[in-house]
Amino acid sequence: APAPSAEPPAGAHAPPGRPALAPAFGAFLHYGPTGVRRMRELGRWLGGQEPRVGHTYLPGDVWSNIEGANGFLDTWAAWRRARADRMLVVNVPMMERNEADVPDREVRALLRRAASGAFDAHFRTLARRLVALGVPDTVIVLGWEMNGITYTHRCAPDPQSWKRYWRRIVTTMRAVEGARFRFDFAPSRGTDAVPWPRCYPGDDVVDIVGMDSYDQPRGLSFDEQVTEPYGLQYQVDFARRHGKPISYPEWGLFRNGDNITYMLRMLAWMDQYKPLYQTITDYCPHGVWLCSDNPRASALYRVLLSGALAPRPDPGPLTPAPTPVPAATPDPTPTPTPTPTPTSTPTPTPTPDPPATTPVPAPAALASLPPGCTPAELQKWLGQEAGGASSACLARAKRYR
Repeated sequence: APAPSAEPPAGAHAPPGRPALAPAFGAFLHYGPTGVRRMRELGRWLGGQEPRVGHTYLPGDVWSNIEGANGFLDTWAAWRRARADRMLVVNVPMMERNEADVPDREVRALLRRAASGAFDAHFRTLARRLVALGVPDTVIVLGWEMNGITYTHRCAPDPQSWKRYWRRIVTTMRAVEGARFRFDFAPSRGTDAVPWPRCYPGDDVVDIVGMDSYDQPRGLSFDEQVTEPYGLQYQVDFARRHGKPISYPEWGLFRNGDNITYMLRMLAWMDQYKPLYQTITDYCPHGVWLCSDNPRASALYRVLLSGALAPRPDPGPLTPAPTPVPAATPDPTPTPTPTPTPTSTPTPTPTPDPPATTPVPAPAALASLPPGCTPAELQKWLGQEAGGASSACLARAKRYR
């Protein structure tokens, strides 16, 4: 494993197109300094394969926290600046009181105010803060899961106003001097309160087409997660038509428990379609390291992402961060912890089926596996199939069980 890099001097950031180990993976471990510390620990658990994508959330309780005040981003910015091949991903709410069960009629009124510019200043402040911290290349997951019913920043009450609001935010943040942000449009998988393409604000204000995809609802197979309306295959096809990379900011186990078939197929899916980045939600019931409820899926994840397996070519260069603008460091104060995980499966409203998507190919062995080590053998090793398996691959992997 490479030795940890010391904090570079101001302005020492990634040069353009610098290669890095693949895959570009990470995990949501905690929103604050604890999450940064856990990134190192997760890397040790993976045999030295350090996650290079840091994922955090800004709280959506009040506007000052959405602006990144109170030192929320300082430790994560330092983590990003310390290594050239790292990527910082920040989920940014579009509304305060984001999890306060605000009724549709109030959401509709807020969206119309927002579309006329009422909240632009908050996002200008956030953009300036990120530039000042030396992370102007941050990936912004703006208004995530907008097609659902959970958040005040949801789209369904007024899709047209929602799209205009997204466009205002992106235009405002990009206008800040030095900004190089990438904006990730990340609905939840499938048909929810509104078909997520109805919320798509336009190619000129979207850089990445993401998707939050947990193993739910109960009993839904992975093939069905792929082929359902507005599911995984639709995302891939939509992104290809619009010339965008894909991502998976949130994914993990959920309603189907310690499901190694889901874990194997999701990792194989990402290996095949090469998202710009993927970050598992690593706490119960979704996770594999901080959650002890999923031992078999955890073992599989550890084997496939471990540093014991050879890395593949980088899926794409990371955007360099220019020299940070000096800025005063705010004094951290206690603030509520954001809650990014889904807690229930919303009841969808009937919607039309999307256009037909391309056929789903059979899952192939992951390219990172050593010769003779197939996903089927790993399934046998983990106990899903009778009879066990013997191969050099499995002998090598057993120490991770």
